[in-house]
Amino acid sequence: MWNPRLPTRRAAPRFRRGNLFPVVLIIILFFSLSSLFLTRKGLDEDDRETPHRVPDKVFPHKIPEQISEQDLWVTPSSFGLHPCTKPTSRYEVSHVSDHFLTVKSNGGLNQMRTGISDMVAVARIMNATLVIPQLDRRSFWKDTSTFSEIFDEEYFIEALKRDVRVVKALPKELESVPHARKHFTSWASVGYYEEMSHLWNQYQVIHVAKSDSRLANNDLPLDIQRLRCRALYHALRFSPPIEILGKKLVERLRDRGGQYIALHLRYEKDMLSFTGCTYGLTEAESEELRKMRESTSHWKIKKINSTEQRLEGYCPLTPNEVGIFLRALGYPARTLIYIASGEIYGGHARLLELSSRFQNLVFKETLATKEELEALRDHASQAAAIDYIISVESDVFVASYSGNMARAVEGHRRFLGHRKTINPDRKGLVNILDKLESGKLSEGTSFAHAIREMHANRQGAPRKRRGPSAGIKGRARFRTEESFYENPYPECICRRNRNG
Repeated sequence: MWNPRLPTRRAAPRFRRGNLFPVVLIIILFFSLSSLFLTRKGLDEDDRETPHRVPDKVFPHKIPEQISEQDLWVTPSSFGLHPCTKPTSRYEVSHVSDHFLTVKSNGGLNQMRTGISDMVAVARIMNATLVIPQLDRRSFWKDTSTFSEIFDEEYFIEALKRDVRVVKALPKELESVPHARKHFTSWASVGYYEEMSHLWNQYQVIHVAKSDSRLANNDLPLDIQRLRCRALYHALRFSPPIEILGKKLVERLRDRGGQYIALHLRYEKDMLSFTGCTYGLTEAESEELRKMRESTSHWKIKKINSTEQRLEGYCPLTPNEVGIFLRALGYPARTLIYIASGEIYGGHARLLELSSRFQNLVFKETLATKEELEALRDHASQAAAIDYIISVESDVFVASYSGNMARAVEGHRRFLGHRKTINPDRKGLVNILDKLESGKLSEGTSFAHAIREMHANRQGAPRKRRGPSAGIKGRARFRTEESFYENPYPECICRRNRNG
């Protein structure tokens, strides 16, 4: 008897033998395609660009009122990510080219390092032989070091032999032939350099007058992005004397206290002048910086409102502000801090603002012997290389300003496993620190909690590279993007270890 509360039961259909053949054929076809898909997935394992289940932003649990000293040194979770610079299965070994690219690197050490890495990729795109780049000797630091004095030249050539042919010098027979001198556009695409390749129809040598930021941060082929990483993180290693001294100083720091912070205190004359930041300086110091900016021809912006710069977060933190910041995060006064910087503007008097809170400050000058320091004298880029090694190897890295070195170190630490890297929110900090200075706030538990909460997501955890700022159009948007070398995820940081 039919029950309206239960569904009716349909009789199973009966198949005649003639009807079974299409069904069997569909089943066989389904399993064949599934097998082919799984096989292809295995072949393309090295070509997958992004890891799974890694958030764009890490949201922490509720910030505790107190933080343990052990937690101060804990590295953020890397979600199982690893460096991946191995070429994809589509990548071809480079061919010998009779076209030559000569390069004049510009800027300080890390500006040159990233620029050289870009030029390696450009040489690959343009099918050119790269001549060992000339280093900048006319920048603020006036370092006369050659490529081989800072980098391991032989290793650089050997490490890139499957990617780009690199030679130490232009063949003598080409020294006197006409060269094309080019200022390649900033943040250029692969298509741009493919178009520039038409110059080979007229010239055998192209000279590149500037090397920094010559490639786009985003929307480049995966193999080009990974080549940039191989160039920067593998091929462009420092010369043996620099590597040896850097490792020695790291060992001496470990012997002193085990764990240490590397603080890139970018409170130097050139940076303060360039940014127009005069907060806390005397009138005489402010005038000195203004004159320096006016007389430096390649600094385009001359009139700068220092107050506006600081409120927008465009100024380096002062030694005093850094001290307040680190204590608020919970680091005790005995914390070992290596100061990775050149000469601090204002000298010992200005450093007292930091050393009054942290008595265990260490510099190259106090860590290295006189003989070791002598080798670095008048070679600012070599000294910066030592700072770079010590910063990359530190337990915690903090930068008072997001300049070239800060971005390069952060990117390298992300590449090596997302080592703890605290990136101060300078705009947010200025707002709180000004209230502290005016007496509206006082240092204590609530103040420290606010600082820690502000920086809970700024400690080097994995996230995708930031794109351009909203509302910015045209080529100006490239300037607002996060640098590829500041965060090489996802192209060079993957879910599986594929370095091979």
